[in-house]
Amino acid sequence: MTTPTPGGLPSGPEGGPPPITKPALVVAPPRPARRTGELVFALLVIGLGVFALVGAFLIRVPAGARVGPTVFPIFVSAILLTAGIAVLVGVLRGHLGTPEESEDTDPGARTDWRTIAIILALLMAHLLLLEYIGWALAAALLFGGVAWALGNRRWWLGFVVGLVIGVLVQILFGELLGLSLPLGPVLGWLGPLI
Repeated sequence: MTTPTPGGLPSGPEGGPPPITKPALVVAPPRPARRTGELVFALLVIGLGVFALVGAFLIRVPAGARVGPTVFPIFVSAILLTAGIAVLVGVLRGHLGTPEESEDTDPGARTDWRTIAIILALLMAHLLLLEYIGWALAAALLFGGVAWALGNRRWWLGFVVGLVIGVLVQILFGELLGLSLPLGPVLGWLGPLI
């Protein structure tokens, strides 16, 4: 029980200092860096939507096509623009995303720039080698390489899965859509089949 002291201030039990109480929880206003990051994200999504929409209208549509090749890109552009504008309006109104607080994340962890550089190099290699070694082998290189870069112990399985997916995509694009992805010299024998 606290009793007032001669100066009128409360004291703790046995006349000691008053008990320490926790202050009320004060919610800090959102940091400008978080708001800026969300604004940049919204503007990038809007920019990507505009880029995709302009690209969609630059696609040549064959004469007599009922459904041209621009339908899907226009649909994706509309989704990107709608989502980007919705995020932008929300951020400008003060609705920021809640920071993720899970057990798996370490806010103090540093970015693994080596892994990012390896994945970017693999992506560039995929794009540069596509014409020379073909889609399926380039996809296997990309898939397996990324699995290795991310620390997969059975990295060789990534190459196998990448090759299988690459061949399946090659056949699906060739048979169902009538599009041709580069076969390359190793899988050139598949040409008459696709």
